[in-house]
Amino acid sequence: MAFTHEKIETNVGLLILLIVITVSVGGLAQIVPLFFMHSTTEPVEGLKPYSALRLTGRDIYVREGCYLCHSQMIRPFRAETERYGHYSLAGEFVYDHPFQWGSKRTGPDLARVGGRYSDEWHRVHLIDPRAVVPESVMPGFPWLAETPADASSIKKKMEVMRMLGSPYTDEEIANAPKELEGKTELDALIAYLQGLGTAVKTRR
Repeated sequence: MAFTHEKIETNVGLLILLIVITVSVGGLAQIVPLFFMHSTTEPVEGLKPYSALRLTGRDIYVREGCYLCHSQMIRPFRAETERYGHYSLAGEFVYDHPFQWGSKRTGPDLARVGGRYSDEWHRVHLIDPRAVVPESVMPGFPWLAETPADASSIKKKMEVMRMLGSPYTDEEIANAPKELEGKTELDALIAYLQGLGTAVKTRR
């Protein structure tokens, strides 16, 4: 036994091969079962794919780096569920590509922010955060209120999202540009935030 152990440790190629095999088997044992669990692959009841306005808002959320300070993953711990609400479920994020999970919280978790504040509160907060939260370190995003929502690529975005599993109809895709008419990027971002976590909040 000692000879075998010594032989493995002194043979770099064999050691690398055995490490790769061990990690692969362990990884497969954790990942493969998830594909057969409906709770991780099917949407929760009441979840709908993002509307054209919310999908645009989500892209703005990512573009502006909001995810760098705000997670969207409430863990199943009492300290988190009492503060933010029901813990996050995998089925809530089946239409997210990519999902906005994480643990970095310079600001609060936003997984259940939908409906918690009014549209006007979000509008003021996004333009001048300290107007409603004096101790906030969040930067303002006033240009979003002056920038029209871009409708030029929304149909293509929705077609790609449909390829990834979002059940958009041809009619929804065709009418997407109309939904963005007269809307600003701030309107789109607020629409996105107002929908976060509402499927589970409504269901429970």
